[in-house]
Amino acid sequence: MTPGARVQAAIECLDRIAEGQAAEQALLRWSRGARHAGSKDRAAVRDHVFDVLRRWWSTAAIGGGESGRARMIGLLRLDGHDTAAFFTGRGYDPAPIDEIEAASGHAPDPLAALDCPTWLADDLRSAFGEDFAPIMTSLQSRAPLFLRANLARTDREAAMEALARDGVASRAHDLSPTAIEVIDNPRMASRTTAFRDGLVEIQDAASQAVVDAIPLDGVGRILDYCAGGGGKSLALAARTDATIHAHDVAPERMRDIAPRAARSGVRIDVLGSAELRKQAPYDLVVVDAPCSGSGAWRRSPEGKIRFDRAELERLLALQREILERACTHVAPGGLLAYATCSLLPAENEMQISHLLNATPLAELKLSQSWTPLDGGDGFHLSVLQLAT
Repeated sequence: MTPGARVQAAIECLDRIAEGQAAEQALLRWSRGARHAGSKDRAAVRDHVFDVLRRWWSTAAIGGGESGRARMIGLLRLDGHDTAAFFTGRGYDPAPIDEIEAASGHAPDPLAALDCPTWLADDLRSAFGEDFAPIMTSLQSRAPLFLRANLARTDREAAMEALARDGVASRAHDLSPTAIEVIDNPRMASRTTAFRDGLVEIQDAASQAVVDAIPLDGVGRILDYCAGGGGKSLALAARTDATIHAHDVAPERMRDIAPRAARSGVRIDVLGSAELRKQAPYDLVVVDAPCSGSGAWRRSPEGKIRFDRAELERLLALQREILERACTHVAPGGLLAYATCSLLPAENEMQISHLLNATPLAELKLSQSWTPLDGGDGFHLSVLQLAT
């Protein structure tokens, strides 16, 4: 495919996304009909689509419209490219830019320039002050690929050496003693011998820092209550010999835990709801709660353009319900660790304040937040101790 044909494919996907189709579905639909497209073509189209999603409002302003075509014009302009080189009208390239399009576009207003949802701007500005604009700017760019050195099998230096042997350059990252940032050939990382042999796992550096911050002294039994794919269970298992159980209200989300644990050389027992009731209570219950994902909008930018007040209210109610249920699984004197990949105080500190008011016998032991300015995704962690 020519560079222009890749742009045209992205335009078609973006139009479907604007109509409400999920980004992954739009890309899959295009790829199924693009038998001529190679792996590099598919990767390039995907990159175009996600670059626009990260800059949804600024590309529309610069491109002079809300169509996929206008947004791709805006993206190319923002990145300093000559749009005429892509919009040639030859072959599968998009039609040349006309006089109206050439004259269209304008500097976005301040919030659009930051690609910040207008309804969240006051909350985020209040939470982060002078860091508000830098944080929003950071969310307009692609996130780095981070790996976690699996201490159950190796150390960070040896893991990086193993990656290098397969052509993946990396460097240590300060957010965690296990964090590795891939700086070259990221798409190869999951096909390396280091990954296959369980020396590394894909995990954001701030997510690793969250696990590092959870106190484990005297902890013999751990429950990962909203386990999902088991990323935090695996990271905890590499830090401790404690018994670890994983549970999720949707068991299908946990289908990868067993093979991932086997590859990593650790044991994690997956429990259904009936088994969980028999096994509780636990010294530590980890709640990696469903949330807005606002701290990870670099990775999942579609969330930023779909998220609204009604969805936030739904999530807040769900988080409160999950926290209340999780407390029932904590042993007297045990710990509850609540984490989100959200930047919003309503999902973080305010939820913990609500829980403390509802559970006066709990004590806040730790509250810490990370933003993309620290290098990884945005995360929050609160650790509470229940009374004995």
